[in-house]
Amino acid sequence: MKTVTICMGSSCFSRGNAANAEVVQRFIVENGLEDKVFVKGCLCEGECKNGPNVRIDGKLYTDVSPETLGDLLTKALEAE
Repeated sequence: MKTVTICMGSSCFSRGNAANAEVVQRFIVENGLEDKVFVKGCLCEGECKNGPNVRIDGKLYTDVSPETLGDLLTKALEAE
């Protein structure tokens, strides 16, 4: 099972991770990955100045926007 961790610390949340969380959930449902991807939040990735931050299977992605997140998810989760 793949894991997507969305930083919900105040900096990342205010910079756009609220919208990114919605993008992740929609992507999972639209691609039938509910049983293959676990989504969780965390309080801080320690990279606040580079946020919003999303971690996919241990790899940290910084400066993630809703526009770029779909491509990241497709590439990271395509094996599923």
